[in-house]
Amino acid sequence: MPPYAFLKTLMSHVMNTYARLPVAFARGEGVWLWDSEGKRYLDAISGVAVCGLGHGHAKLVKAICDQVGTLIHTSNLYQVTLQEKLADKLAALSGMDKVFFCNSGAEANETAIKIARLFGHKKGVQLPTIVVMEKSFHGRTMATLTATGNRKVQAGFEPLLGGFARVPYNDFAAIEQVTLHNDNIVAVLVEPIQGEGGIRVPLPTPEYFVGLRKICDQHNWLLMLDEVQSGIGRTGKWFAHQHGAIKPDVMTLAKGLGSGVPIGACVAAGGAADIFQPGNHGSTFGGNPLACRAALATLDIIEEEKLLARAQHLGNMIQRGFAAGLGTIRGIKQIRGLGLMIGIELDRPCEPLVQLALNEGLLINVTSECVIRLLPALTMKDEEAQLLIDKLCGIVISYLANTATTALSPKTANS
Repeated sequence: MPPYAFLKTLMSHVMNTYARLPVAFARGEGVWLWDSEGKRYLDAISGVAVCGLGHGHAKLVKAICDQVGTLIHTSNLYQVTLQEKLADKLAALSGMDKVFFCNSGAEANETAIKIARLFGHKKGVQLPTIVVMEKSFHGRTMATLTATGNRKVQAGFEPLLGGFARVPYNDFAAIEQVTLHNDNIVAVLVEPIQGEGGIRVPLPTPEYFVGLRKICDQHNWLLMLDEVQSGIGRTGKWFAHQHGAIKPDVMTLAKGLGSGVPIGACVAAGGAADIFQPGNHGSTFGGNPLACRAALATLDIIEEEKLLARAQHLGNMIQRGFAAGLGTIRGIKQIRGLGLMIGIELDRPCEPLVQLALNEGLLINVTSECVIRLLPALTMKDEEAQLLIDKLCGIVISYLANTATTALSPKTANS
């Protein structure tokens, strides 16, 4: 049987919701994955920011195995000791008050949206409206899909929900303008760094988020930060907004929180923490013992191995490497990021780079059509980071040469 021919049979009963690459992985170790044919790949996307500890971390594996042999699930009809312990830990790390646990980032954002609407109704607002951003991504449920600023994600699923007002990202003046025409606003929902939107980074410059905090306080709105992709140490802080020294009313988490075991969390502070009462919201699987044990182990390992500092070091090293290797090449618009959320923007669509890199044993992602998105594990070694730089620079330079209509020439680097 030709390599990967089995995939067609394997996936014949799987709904066609992904344009999957022609590879299946059999095992992983650190930042490396091996496919079913035995070929090794350097993983620079970590399961889309999920596997922050890399693959097969021994302490995480032990914690999960111990929990599977002890207790996996009981439901939220009863107290869940590990859930309470994890909530305490997240509250301590964030300076916030209470946590609702679910299974994904979309569910965490649904929770935030429900908090905002209930908050508005309790204030007497009949049509609570949430300010959301262009080019944002918050999930694929109906509410989070509506909040998402990407028409391709929404197309075909109309009618969308009401109750959202959209403005450009990183444009504080646009939010001020909305306040002049809409008396129903109750919250602002924004990503500190837009991941799906192309690693768009207003941070660490704090003015935008300081302004958001100020206007929310002035109008008694909730400031809700989607940290699903940027949280849990990825940017070199526990949460990306901590680079700007502000605190949200609501924060959503998922992805890296469970290191591959599905878990989401909606963290709230102040009055937002007490909006829900029994019966307002729930989740069958949310915060079960297995997921919480994985999350607690993840947080412990990040602390024990000083991975916040590691993420900052690696992020700086990788961005410098790309600036040196690509910064003077025509076709590169900008190299940007924070910690281990890194984007390389080209002046042309570059989706073919994903397959070209795969052929060379490198896993990358392209988002927003022309941005290479890199989300390496926090445990990556320096020599592995250098290998990523060297491999990807060569692949990108070759791609630009083969797709350019004019010869390559030096330009000023953006980094």
